[in-house]
Amino acid sequence: MADISSKSVETLQAELTEKREALRVYRFGGAGSRSRNVRGGRELRKDIARILTELNSRTGAGMAK
Repeated sequence: MADISSKSVETLQAELTEKREALRVYRFGGAGSRSRNVRGGRELRKDIARILTELNSRTGAGMAK
């Protein structure tokens, strides 16, 4: 989390796009394959959530009035 908070918004958005694409490939690319890492999807989803949380906290969209 510390490395995420030190990155710029543009870098975080690029990383978010990259992680979402990796998750898409993970879901559809390995259909029927037994040799893939079963925890990979969970880790990708957690990374995406961490990035989105950081982006929302910076923009103030997640703040209550």
